[in-house]
Amino acid sequence: MIRSSFIASCLAAVAAAHGDHSQKVVAGPHQGLWYNNLPGDGGTQADSVFSGISTFGRLPYLPCLASKDINYDIAFIGAPFDTGTSYRPGARFGPSGIRQGSRRLNLYGGYNVPLDTNPFNSWATIIDCGDIPVTSYDNTYALSQIEHGHHSILSRKPTTDSSKPGPSLQGKTLPRVITLGGDHTITLPLLRSINRAYGPVSVIHFDSHLDTWRPKVFGGSPSEVASINHGTYFYHAAQEGLLKNDTNIHAGIRTTLSGPSDYENDGYCGFEIVEAREIDTIGTDGIIKKIRERVGTERPVYLSLDIDTLDPAFAPATGTPETGGWSTRELRTILRGLEGINIIAADIVEVAPAYDTNAEHTTMAAADALYEIMSIMVKRGPLSVGSVPEDL
Repeated sequence: MIRSSFIASCLAAVAAAHGDHSQKVVAGPHQGLWYNNLPGDGGTQADSVFSGISTFGRLPYLPCLASKDINYDIAFIGAPFDTGTSYRPGARFGPSGIRQGSRRLNLYGGYNVPLDTNPFNSWATIIDCGDIPVTSYDNTYALSQIEHGHHSILSRKPTTDSSKPGPSLQGKTLPRVITLGGDHTITLPLLRSINRAYGPVSVIHFDSHLDTWRPKVFGGSPSEVASINHGTYFYHAAQEGLLKNDTNIHAGIRTTLSGPSDYENDGYCGFEIVEAREIDTIGTDGIIKKIRERVGTERPVYLSLDIDTLDPAFAPATGTPETGGWSTRELRTILRGLEGINIIAADIVEVAPAYDTNAEHTTMAAADALYEIMSIMVKRGPLSVGSVPEDL
């Protein structure tokens, strides 16, 4: 009875938060504080940007995995897993760190000037669903938890256009899900979940590493469990038929290799490569052009963003840092250039807050990158077939 009342009150809060979209810019969370009243004297309670419980962008929190009656158009969900990493652990704290880094996103109303949209005040109901419960003692079971938790969030009716046909295998319109990792191993169970809903999809992969290594090359593959890690998950995804052949692309690559054969194996997995250093010759526009030509604008696309795409000067708090990466400004420009691509789901991974500076460089960069991705999703419109982008 208590839980039902709690969920009902949460749903009412979400309805109130999303009920009026007539204003393009809404008041930030600094409005409504106890400026003229002492606590307990009446008035409206509101948290300042540095107080309150952290959700992504201060979005409403609802326990989506505890109730199938909660609906949304875009949901954030955490996957606190890091036992597939080969170097520095700590990404299990990524979801909470990214939420902390996102506190200021809606401070002034949430309007995205370059993309001319406000993802916090649009047609879309957007909420934070909390974290998927993930064991730290059994990788196989943990990946199963992530897959099933994600699919539970992905497979329900969205708030908008739920009765219209969509691009899913069952011809239905589904919500979008943005996952906060976690090390990059989590992308395999997430793609398994996506495959159950959409079939094989095209992937845009931002990373400094290929992550298509054969298990015998990366990790030695002493067991089936060890063969699945944050450097081999795309190899397994290709073997399982989760990737749409020859429509996938890496961006930001600058890792050392075991040899040229690694590139050959990457080709077998269906990827094209954009090296990080290409930004010096073709610029951000050239990189955007390569990505758009590879994945197109109509087919369903999954976007996976490893924070180590950024140079350690901008994002030191990551599992396997590599020098020579892009700046935060360059990455955000490239992400904005993906406007119009049919991104059905996304993740951000390898944020390990323990290695961050006191200024929270990495967690803020991760949150801002997701703000761009969320804005692109909102501008594209609902995932129903024939939906019209917000700005048209």
